Amino acid sequence: MATSRRTPKHILVIDVGGTHVKLRLDARGPVRKFPSGPTMTPPQMMEQVGTLTRRLKFDAVSIGYPGVVAGGRIAADPHNLGPGWVGFDFARAFARPVRLINDAAMQAIGSYEGGRMLFIGLGTGMGATLVIDGVVEPTELGHMPYKNGKSFEDYVGERGRRKRGDKKWRKDAIEIIEHLKAALGVDYVVLGGGNARRLKKLPDRVRLGRNSNAFVGGVRLWQSTEGRLTGLRPARRGGG
Repeated sequence: MATSRRTPKHILVIDVGGTHVKLRLDARGPVRKFPSGPTMTPPQMMEQVGTLTRRLKFDAVSIGYPGVVAGGRIAADPHNLGPGWVGFDFARAFARPVRLINDAAMQAIGSYEGGRMLFIGLGTGMGATLVIDGVVEPTELGHMPYKNGKSFEDYVGERGRRKRGDKKWRKDAIEIIEHLKAALGVDYVVLGGGNARRLKKLPDRVRLGRNSNAFVGGVRLWQSTEGRLTGLRPARRGGG
């Protein structure tokens, strides 16, 4: 994240998902949304966003993108959307400053309360982001090999849940959470995404986040100092 010298007054935050695109002005107010899906391209998304924001006033835009973002730019087309995302000029399309970040990282930033945190998003796919002492590090852990030639995401993404059923999905999700928590040496884990609440019992030092934290994270993107999140509450060290 770049240094923020002056925070924009009003920020449009867009959370791009595999099934819906959600947007909100700042971190409060009504959430507007529309379906996305495997054929949605950036121009199609922009058309829908333009319709929903026609009467809104905003100075800057934050976009949480479900794929690899490097140096503030989209590095690869997403697995769950249509083509054409790499190289698309969102700043030009909006005619405003835009900050792009991985969608799991944006929700992680909004969930962060200090210390060493791992955020895991359990939704259409699996996203994972580390935040260590305020420094954000998105990862592609979801695509790492897990077992039987399949990735973490193959087991705990939505396709895996539907294929194997909730009981097996919960068992694998808990096992993966525990493996990553131990391997990365984090103080706590926050779970987000639409499927996180399907877990009946959470391990120690693991708690549910709120999907609305993505919008908090989108605002915080413009409030960083020298690439570090500041002015946050102390870490929540307890479980759940």
